[in-house]
Amino acid sequence: MFDWSKLQRRSVTWLLPALVVAVCLLGVIWDPVPLQLLRNGQFDQFQRWQPRAYTAAPVRIIDIDDDSLKRLGQWPWPRTRMAELTTRLEAAQPASIAFDVLFSEPDRTSPEAMLDVWQVTPTMQQQMLALPDHDATLAQAVAAGPVVLGFAVERRDQPGVQPELKARYVTSGEPPQPYVHAFSGTILPLPALASAASGLGAIAFLPDADGVVRRVPLLVRVGDTLVPSLVAEALRVAQGAKNFTTQTVPHAGVGLAEVRIGRMAVPTTPQGEVWVHYTQPVAQRYIPAWKVLAGEVPASELAGNILLVGTSAQGLMDLRFSPLGVALPGVEVHTQALEQLLTGGGLTYPSWANALKFVAALVGGLVVGVIAMRYGAVVSLAALAGVLLLLWSVVAYFFSHEGVLIDAVSPSLTVAFSYIVSSIVHHAASEQRQRWIRRAFSRYVSPNLVNYLIKQPGALELGGRRQHCSFVFTDLMGFTTWLEKMDPANAVTLLNDYLDGMIAIAFKHQATLDRIVGDALVLMFSAPVVQTDHPRRALTCAWEMHQFSNQYVARLAARGVPFGLTRIGVHSGEVIVGNFGGSTIFDYRALGDPINTAARLESANKQFGTLICVSGATLGACPGWPARPIGQVVFKGKTQPIAVFQPLDPHQSDDPQYAAAFDLLQQQSGLALDAFSQLADKRPSDPLVKLHLQRLLASQTGDLLVLATK
Repeated sequence: MFDWSKLQRRSVTWLLPALVVAVCLLGVIWDPVPLQLLRNGQFDQFQRWQPRAYTAAPVRIIDIDDDSLKRLGQWPWPRTRMAELTTRLEAAQPASIAFDVLFSEPDRTSPEAMLDVWQVTPTMQQQMLALPDHDATLAQAVAAGPVVLGFAVERRDQPGVQPELKARYVTSGEPPQPYVHAFSGTILPLPALASAASGLGAIAFLPDADGVVRRVPLLVRVGDTLVPSLVAEALRVAQGAKNFTTQTVPHAGVGLAEVRIGRMAVPTTPQGEVWVHYTQPVAQRYIPAWKVLAGEVPASELAGNILLVGTSAQGLMDLRFSPLGVALPGVEVHTQALEQLLTGGGLTYPSWANALKFVAALVGGLVVGVIAMRYGAVVSLAALAGVLLLLWSVVAYFFSHEGVLIDAVSPSLTVAFSYIVSSIVHHAASEQRQRWIRRAFSRYVSPNLVNYLIKQPGALELGGRRQHCSFVFTDLMGFTTWLEKMDPANAVTLLNDYLDGMIAIAFKHQATLDRIVGDALVLMFSAPVVQTDHPRRALTCAWEMHQFSNQYVARLAARGVPFGLTRIGVHSGEVIVGNFGGSTIFDYRALGDPINTAARLESANKQFGTLICVSGATLGACPGWPARPIGQVVFKGKTQPIAVFQPLDPHQSDDPQYAAAFDLLQQQSGLALDAFSQLADKRPSDPLVKLHLQRLLASQTGDLLVLATK
């Protein structure tokens, strides 16, 4: 027969992790800012552990540093000084000169501009107007060499000025405009300078949400026009190239795959960016501007290099945050990007890395989730650790050996969420199963024993301990004869109803059900959980069982169904309690003479004519409980007598008439016979009165009873 419940359990084992993974993958596709920050944090940490090793490349920074400002004056310098700097650099025959400086406003120190400030004679005014314009001087210097000027890009509501194109764009595949970063306008150099320059490049830094610059664009869009970044334009001019070629991913709607700058093919992100693998700060890449102007820099240090003119001066605040956790001058970000393009290093984040991220999240999340659903905490935690270790090892390998960035955060979070949710569900299901097992097991073993073993699993060991306990034995009168006369099906039903009521009373008083033997019950108190009031618990339980038995027999008798009354024995004493048996099966029970005594007390009811007997050891620990003494009883096979009593209803008083007659019996007084004879006349059905009267008539005096049978 097909097991649908098993199929359902297997389905849940797979469906829950699959659902969690699906939700996580939707979150990965959505890519919220917190997830971006975590992913970028991973990439940054890898760079901190393994920054790019600096390799000398034909790129240098002409640094307008604090020392240069101190020597040559505050910024901005006159354009004549910038022209002199440009001319000196051009004389060394560099590959290109790129200015990470804006020349968007006229020089305020030009002679014509100074006439608005100075009050001079007409003659001097004519002489000053005859002097060369500073901006024109710089334009002449710019026109004389391979100079690239930077311009700023901005986003605003109204379209701005479009830059002059210095290069052609060749497109292979889709047009790149929809994918590159878009701006609405520019802040361009002065027209004369822009016309004189060999190239114009956008000074565009696009930090992530945390302000860190991790990527540098090669192309951006102003309106609908593609323009190069300062890095791309410096590289194009250095090669003497005329073209930029864009190559998009073959699949539509993905973005760029490559930008070719002259002869150099550069893999890019879909937005036309390159990831920068930063080095630690290296003084070798910096040349102070004052040294160039002072003629202290050999031409050999400049020849054939791409020279980026920028500033590291603290007061000019041209600083950017890098993944290494330090602030760098903006010109160094451009320089490091150029270095890795020229030396072949750097980082890539290929499209297949994105696909690998989803595959890792899917497979890892399912594997860990299914294991967490099916196995315990140790196995599932080991699976989680193993999957995460494998994932991060692969990611670290690709970063270290291939320079490939792979997102490990998204798969790790997916795997972790799958583990957490599946573990919680597995734990909840285990708790539910434990509750079910506890309820089911409690039908075979006492609930207090089940709870004790759950809380104290170490108790499931062979061995025992000394414990003072109380015991209750019950047995049905005439059970064998009654069973022979009853239909087996009806007998089982009646017996189960009887036992169900008796056991419910036992569990109500937190008794441990030692065993069921046919119709007989054996109950134990104060084990495994110690109960300081175990004698009273046992006697109270026995009395309620006695009442239930009488009521049950009366109900059946009213229906014409015969059923025997219950005999009960109660005793307390020190026993050995624990697990006995072997390695195959445990039997939690007590061993010791008090158990046999309790059984003998139950059996002695037949000879006393009573239904419930309690020993003095138990009754003595229950002060105030009314009872009638039976006598000092010596059971068969025993030599020492014990005091035995018939307990009475705890809500009633003692039996003073019986007590007075029994005192005479104990004193072996001749008046005892008359006392019991008078009681017998009043109580012809009183079993104890009848018992002692027969003993006295047989010349048995005193309260010592020696039982010849069990």
